[in-house]
Amino acid sequence: MSPNAPKTPARQIRIGDTWYDFDAAAKAMGTERAAVIRELIDWYIREPGAKLPARPDRSVIEAARTQRAKEGQE
Repeated sequence: MSPNAPKTPARQIRIGDTWYDFDAAAKAMGTERAAVIRELIDWYIREPGAKLPARPDRSVIEAARTQRAKEGQE
């Protein structure tokens, strides 16, 4: 095992373009997608003390979509 190997194996899911919106939202909250997903899973399976993660303002998502649209036109 290499020294940089993650402690858990990667999981693969299909999400679509909202994945990029999710990335922008997580970054706006000072975190990353994986951390938010873990929090959501813990809440969903009712782990003791688990809470829903905070969400960013909707304007963050709208800005991310606008930026992607501009990049797609270039």
